Amino acid sequence: MSKPSSSSDIEALKHVPVSNMRRLQIKYREELAEFFGTFTLIVFGVAVVAQTVLSGGNAGSPLGIHIGWGMAVTMGIYASGGISGAHLNPAVTIALAVHSGFKWSKVPSFILAQFLGAFAAALIVYLNYMSAFTAFDGGNRTVPDLGLSAADAKIATAGIFSTYPQAYMTTAGAFFSEFFGTCMLMMGILAIGESRNSAAPKTYGPVAVGLLVLTIGVSLGVQTGYAINPARDFGPRCAAALIGYGSKVFTAFNAYFWIPIVAPVAGAVVGGYVFKALTHWDAEEAELVNGQQ
Repeated sequence: MSKPSSSSDIEALKHVPVSNMRRLQIKYREELAEFFGTFTLIVFGVAVVAQTVLSGGNAGSPLGIHIGWGMAVTMGIYASGGISGAHLNPAVTIALAVHSGFKWSKVPSFILAQFLGAFAAALIVYLNYMSAFTAFDGGNRTVPDLGLSAADAKIATAGIFSTYPQAYMTTAGAFFSEFFGTCMLMMGILAIGESRNSAAPKTYGPVAVGLLVLTIGVSLGVQTGYAINPARDFGPRCAAALIGYGSKVFTAFNAYFWIPIVAPVAGAVVGGYVFKALTHWDAEEAELVNGQQ
């Protein structure tokens, strides 16, 4: 459809009937974009884990998982960035509200869209790989946890959907790992988007953020699986509970599920404060401060 070429064309368009569905699409276009972007992110991210695990490592590797998640983030941003800004992460949404003027009134609907996108994506991945799941675990949907037998641990596939800590991790250690990883994520996002900081061109910004997530994965990911995103973890976790893993996904590892929700939010907010504290570009203000010393 061509754009209107004159004010008369625009005036004429005002009288064109608009369906209720179209009105809803327009009203909630940012939320729909967040749903779509998060859906894209989680489909590719969870699917790369599923392919690797369910093939016994024959069709993937740990490095491949990290690369897959990084590329998934890039694709999710490309899918929605021009409409909503591609937060794709409740922790990022809240941090942007705290630090960058994002409207608090939009925060609840953005977060809901992100969780729903992640939930739907996990269900789609399960439907796609359902036969592979059954071939791998014989229909015994098992959740990773402390005290599992070696045999059960080998077929504990709930970790395909959401994150679980290593058995040696304490609650405090797991919290800090998620907190710190998300802190680095938020600082990286702000640095990449800062026009005064040799920012990546808009076309390549999604690639840079994907590389950032890849870097976090290969350097900080082993202890908790680097959720660094409440929607990425909780949405698929709820999907896993629905498709046969049950409430165990919420009680495993001493009810670990709350850590990938709370710690990333705290980490993103603190990361924003740290970035603002350690970066400054206003030369005139700097000269004024120096002159007062």
